[in-house]
Amino acid sequence: MRILGIDPGYATVGYGILDWDGKRFSLVGYGAIITRPGIDISIRLCEIHSDLSQLINQFQPDEIAIEELFFNTNQKTAIQVGQARGVLLQCCASHGKIPFEYTPLQVKQAVVGYGRAEKRQVMEMTRAILKLAQIPRPDDAADALALAICHAHSRKNNNKLGNFI
Repeated sequence: MRILGIDPGYATVGYGILDWDGKRFSLVGYGAIITRPGIDISIRLCEIHSDLSQLINQFQPDEIAIEELFFNTNQKTAIQVGQARGVLLQCCASHGKIPFEYTPLQVKQAVVGYGRAEKRQVMEMTRAILKLAQIPRPDDAADALALAICHAHSRKNNNKLGNFI
């Protein structure tokens, strides 16, 4: 099964693609969709949609995992990330995929075994699980790979269908 993990953002959207055979992971690819600063948010959202659509077409994931939002103190950033996340969800749906959603706590629990783990611990465990020489960069890509790992470890407990079309 091929899993696409997505770490939402509006400046940077991390993505990670893994193949999972039920026992082992194979890294397919990872990276980030980076939008240009200083341009209108509507253009950034269009770029995010277009780039994610290309990734879905290129890698043909069976299932998609995306991080749920948690709100920090910067309301403007939270709104913009929420808008970008909406575009990501819509793009997935337009490709016949309804993403599975995970909180940061769930990701930490699935990857590290401790829901209050530090970000660095999650990144290091992601590197170790995937048998990589270095932690994936940017951090958003490492987060997306952790989401894909979380989904693989959690999917037997999910009742939701990942495809609807």
